[in-house]
Amino acid sequence: MSHRSLFRRPEAPVPVIFYFFGAFLFFFFTLPVNGWRPWPNQKPNATELLYGGSKKYEGSSEFVHLKYHMGPVLTANITVYPIWYGRWGNSQKHIIRDFISSFSAVDSKRPSVAGWWKTVQLYTDQTGANISRTVHLGEEKNDRFYSHGKSLTRLSVQSVIKSAVTARTRPLPLNPKTGVYLLLTSDDVYVQDFCQNVCGFHYFTFPSIVGYTLPYAWVGNSAKLCPGTCAYPFSVPSYMPGFKAVKSPNNDVGVDGMISVIAHEIAEVSTNPLVNAWYAGQDPSFPVEIADLCEGIYGTGGGGSYTGQMLNGKDGATYNMNGVRRRFLVQWVWNHILNYCSGPNALDQ
Repeated sequence: MSHRSLFRRPEAPVPVIFYFFGAFLFFFFTLPVNGWRPWPNQKPNATELLYGGSKKYEGSSEFVHLKYHMGPVLTANITVYPIWYGRWGNSQKHIIRDFISSFSAVDSKRPSVAGWWKTVQLYTDQTGANISRTVHLGEEKNDRFYSHGKSLTRLSVQSVIKSAVTARTRPLPLNPKTGVYLLLTSDDVYVQDFCQNVCGFHYFTFPSIVGYTLPYAWVGNSAKLCPGTCAYPFSVPSYMPGFKAVKSPNNDVGVDGMISVIAHEIAEVSTNPLVNAWYAGQDPSFPVEIADLCEGIYGTGGGGSYTGQMLNGKDGATYNMNGVRRRFLVQWVWNHILNYCSGPNALDQ
């Protein structure tokens, strides 16, 4: 999620049923869905005025006050359920599956995705229990025929998830406590605000639509619609003359661009699944979360318009961490103990 001032509000009221401390606040706000977009398109707004430019820098910042608001976090073993909406190639699915499977692959070559996940694990609930070390790849659902069309609103995204968990054949399991439902839309599907404002977002399903409160995230493939916006730095927008795109590590600009957005959303849905746990800012309807604070930072020295120091493979591909079988480029996340953005490829680690 990022840049709350740019988001429209949902098209239906927030459900009445909520958990834990602070629930009453939601009766007064129609919350924007949490979303993310990469740094090249950032413009001054309320969030930047609150934290100042330093919020995007690797170094610690006295302006950032990330707080725990007593809501639940995902402390039990996490299962990610991919929903493949539209047409996906097998090679594309393999890239994303390998990435999700890398979260708990502690024996991966360093710097690793598992090392990146260790920063997320530092976050705890009110009992002191940490975010789960284990992230499983769960059952998957294919929606090849665009059952809800090729243009989705934020609310129809939830209807797609409902179809996946209520399907007559092979429905996805209902797992409201430890499941993350990951809706992935193909490169010919437009989702409300895609490209203009967001590349992905996370929230929870409304019982009035789905029948259950399920944490979920959506991430779109921008290859045809806006690679310069959502697949940066593997593609560069026309308004950035002089900048050269880098080679993607898995030879798929759209999917390699999705990887960092998927990481961003899973990190935030794990630490803030019901939007009442870990976030910065005084307004609960506009939370700034652990990945928002590190947008566009992939290595030491990152911040402003600089990605930081990344790694280059012998094949010329750019990446910053290793998975079980592949290399990936993944943005850093905020370390609330050190009070700055961190990642496994930091030069001081």
